[in-house]
Amino acid sequence: MSKSLQIQQLNSKLLSFAILQKVAMPPTGWVKAIRLALGMSMLQLGNRLSITKQSVQDMENREQDGSITIKALREAARALDMQLVYGFVPNDGSLEALINRKAKELATQIVLRTSNTMKLEDQENTKQRIEKAIQERTATIKNEMPKTLWD
Repeated sequence: MSKSLQIQQLNSKLLSFAILQKVAMPPTGWVKAIRLALGMSMLQLGNRLSITKQSVQDMENREQDGSITIKALREAARALDMQLVYGFVPNDGSLEALINRKAKELATQIVLRTSNTMKLEDQENTKQRIEKAIQERTATIKNEMPKTLWD
């Protein structure tokens, strides 16, 4: 499968999560908030998970402080008759935008490095030529997707 197609397919999946980034976790954490909304006691949830009431409290505390595992969340969801869903949302809005930004940053570094060398040799480029060189280098980097893009 081509890199471009792979990125498009993954991007469409990630975009499904974009709306969810506006959903704030309840201050108590999801497990406790849902358990309380359902009127379920810690003992009842513990029985459904085959753990003690104290272990349920520990789990809820770990979720609240961010140290809970995905496995534990998945088990809690199952015990609450729910399903855990998790994903990532690119800060740039899409994978393409992320790649574009990183490629342009790398291209700008490369072109400006070359431009500075030329300036020292009294062969300075115009702003337009530098911009055009950055655009061309960005396109090349996006096509090649070198590992250095993420350094």
